[in-house]
Amino acid sequence: MCRVGYIRVSSKEQNWDRQIENLAGVSKVFSDKLSGGDGDRPGLSALLSFIREGDIVVVSELDRLGRNNKELTEVMSIIHSKGATIEILNLPSLSGIRDENLRQLLNNLIIEIYKYQAEEERKRILERQRQGIEIAKRKGKYKGRKPMFKRNDIKLQHAFDLFLAGHSDREVEELVGINARTFRRYREKYNVSRKKNTSLGDY
Repeated sequence: MCRVGYIRVSSKEQNWDRQIENLAGVSKVFSDKLSGGDGDRPGLSALLSFIREGDIVVVSELDRLGRNNKELTEVMSIIHSKGATIEILNLPSLSGIRDENLRQLLNNLIIEIYKYQAEEERKRILERQRQGIEIAKRKGKYKGRKPMFKRNDIKLQHAFDLFLAGHSDREVEELVGINARTFRRYREKYNVSRKKNTSLGDY
C-alpha cells in the first residue's frame, strides 16, 4: 500500500506550500499548476497511471481532483477502478470505524454530498455572473472581457516567432509564459499557421 498525494493550484492561488505541508507523510506527490482555462493536468494523469490496488490517493480538498462534478466523478471512478481509495484531508475523519466496508461506504457518501454542494455553489456563482452581465448590458456598461494581448503586443509576436520557427504550443508556453490554449486561440484569431507559411507581416 502506498499513500500518494496530489496538489493542484491555479495561477491565482497561493496555497502551494500549505498543500505540501498538509500532505506530509505521503510516499509520493504529483502536482499541477494551471493557468487561465487550461484543462491539461499531466500531474493527475501521471498519478492515475502510477496508482495500484490498495493505494490511497490523498488530497487536501475534494476540488483538487476536479473543477466540477463531471470531472470529479470521472477521476474518482478511475481511482476506484484501479482498486485505490481516496482520502480527503478536510473531510470528517472516519478512522474510528473499524468495519472497512462501512467506513468506505460512509466516506463515499460524504464525498457525494460535498460534490453536490460544490456543484450547486458553482451553478449559483455562474447564475450571479450571468445576471450581473445582463444588468450591465441593459445599462450599457458591459464591454465584455478585455483582450489579453493586442495585435502588436511584443510578447505575443515573440511567441509567434517561436511557433513559426518550429516550437510547439506547449514549448511556447514554457518559453514565453502564454498559456498553450490561449496561444492557440490567438494563432487562430490572427491566422498564424506554419502550413500557410504565415509571415509576421501578416498580423
